[in-house]
Amino acid sequence: MTSTLPPTVDPAHLQETLDGRWAHVRRDARENLHDPGMLPVYGESMADARERVTRTARTLAESGRVTLGFPKEFGGEADAGGSVTSIEMLAFTDLSLMVKAGVQWGLFGGAVQLLGTRRHHEAYLRDIMSFDLPGCFAMTETGHGSDVQQLRTTCTYDPATQTFDLHTPHQAARKDYIGNAAKDGRMAVVFAQLVTQGKNHGVHAWLVPIRDEDGAPMPRVTIGDDGPKAGLLGVDNGRLTFDHVTVPRDMLLDRYGQVAADGTYTSSIENETRRFFTMLGTLVRGRVSVGGSASSATKLALDIAVRYGNARRQFSAPGEEREIVINDYLVHQRKLLPALAKTYALHFAQSELVSTMHDLQTAVHEHGEEIDEHAQRELESRAAGLKVAQTWHATQTIQMCREACGGAGYLQENRLPHLKADTDVFTTFEGDNTVLLQLVAKGLLTGYRDNFGSLDGWGRVGFVADMVRETVLERTAARALIQRLVDAVPGRDDEVPMLDRGWQLKMFEFREKHALEGAIRRLRKNSTTPGMAPFDMFNDVQDHVLKTARTHIDRIVLEAFVEGVDRATDPAATALLDTLCDLYALSTIEEDKAWFLEHGQLTPARAKTLTATVNALLKELRPHITTLVDGFAIPADWKAAAILEEEPARQAAMAARDAELRTATPQGTATNLEVPPGQ
Repeated sequence: MTSTLPPTVDPAHLQETLDGRWAHVRRDARENLHDPGMLPVYGESMADARERVTRTARTLAESGRVTLGFPKEFGGEADAGGSVTSIEMLAFTDLSLMVKAGVQWGLFGGAVQLLGTRRHHEAYLRDIMSFDLPGCFAMTETGHGSDVQQLRTTCTYDPATQTFDLHTPHQAARKDYIGNAAKDGRMAVVFAQLVTQGKNHGVHAWLVPIRDEDGAPMPRVTIGDDGPKAGLLGVDNGRLTFDHVTVPRDMLLDRYGQVAADGTYTSSIENETRRFFTMLGTLVRGRVSVGGSASSATKLALDIAVRYGNARRQFSAPGEEREIVINDYLVHQRKLLPALAKTYALHFAQSELVSTMHDLQTAVHEHGEEIDEHAQRELESRAAGLKVAQTWHATQTIQMCREACGGAGYLQENRLPHLKADTDVFTTFEGDNTVLLQLVAKGLLTGYRDNFGSLDGWGRVGFVADMVRETVLERTAARALIQRLVDAVPGRDDEVPMLDRGWQLKMFEFREKHALEGAIRRLRKNSTTPGMAPFDMFNDVQDHVLKTARTHIDRIVLEAFVEGVDRATDPAATALLDTLCDLYALSTIEEDKAWFLEHGQLTPARAKTLTATVNALLKELRPHITTLVDGFAIPADWKAAAILEEEPARQAAMAARDAELRTATPQGTATNLEVPPGQ
């Protein structure tokens, strides 16, 4: 394959395309977020890390950059998309600071804003924004981390006192892993079952003071410390237990459910399950932020590994004196370039998701429009799917980058161990990834019906082929472009060039449709099996259901990449992105090559051609590998990796040493050259 790429591409044009709709937020962060306290301190104790991150969070609050997502009347900018973008940029600094900020202004502040009403906003939002009121988001319980609808904490209303009784019935119901709880939080948004007049109305949220002005726990509130963690040392995760704590009636965040003085419960959403998902749906911003922040960490790891791979030399070719740059090895390119391609793909998918979230939330919260339930459910599904894709990609890619840097990658001073430890929990917080995949699959299987979340009846809902086709291809922003490309695929699939974008899209669509239809057939079969329990009906098909979700996410991501390429304005940048998109599509197909072979979409000969084509793309992209990480536009001081500062001097010293050894050693005589540990 002959390269069609220009010899050089200006990374500024890649940056322009990547920065997108909220370029001004990204530019502001790059220009102004340079407080040394925002960078990790290697070898820091947990106590020191917590103190530094808290201090820096206050500095961040004073800068005014935390107010983007809050209402204008309270000093915010009502910019939900800008708020998420700001968190993504903060994630390039210390991830403990990002999580601390996310808890304070995303989860705690967001819950007060989106689940509360005007009296809550007037009383608390300004202090939340200024960090004068540090808070927590107390949802997760030790025994019910993922099954939020079945939380065991109760909050029972007493009309005689016009107060609620908040109670933790047993230790499995304690609130656990709560950011800001162990040290700083003075108030918590606590999620519990609302009970009034003898009836449980499901999960709601209350504002509950947990510490007094002096920092002592409030009466009947027990606060514990989760202690040292694998990473995120600067986040004070803790545990909260409530022993019949009295909560005033007006501390119920009652946007979606109200309790009158006499205990009468009212809600504009009668169905309890629908009300629950509507309430949680308003908090989708946190999940979107986690996915985007994971991608920021991934970009940083790739930036470090690529630059190290350009300088680090290992082994010499026959007849050559100088050792070979490790980025020139195919096996190294196989590590870095597909990961870079997927990172770009996920970036474009995240940008599309943030725009959709911003437009939906602005319509509801700023313009007073009714919630578009179908659009909201699709947003939640997309947010869940991309959070899964981005956090698993971060875990895999950061580990790969650590290995790609050998022993240097194991040293804390080179940032990668921090990134590895700090992002590890991203796969299980803001939704366990396996559970989130099931949420995506349920959205596909039920077409976002009102019985969302119910296992009962999955095989009895009367799916038909037309519905399958309509549901599986939920329209992305680039759908018209995608359809044109797919419709233009010429001839037989086994004769179409693999670089034909329409063929690539068609392969992703086929796999997704086949997986979904297969899951439906198996569910139908189970539903007609006499005596089969609803749990078994789904559990026996769970592997197939999760495959459906993964294939759906892959297709959504590819379509977003295609749209991103189409949006680029510079011809050279467009050509580079187009080739990178080829690599993402074909390396994804190659990863699942066995499935495509089993289902007749690849012949053995064409499967070999696929691998050869991927290798050719790697060779074509190799000269541009640094340009691709330059496109992320990560400021040098944000990287905090000694390896990037020391490597040029180290390489000069090694070159001098090699020259000296060659002079002293007769030609053809083996020498035992010292190799740095881990290389």
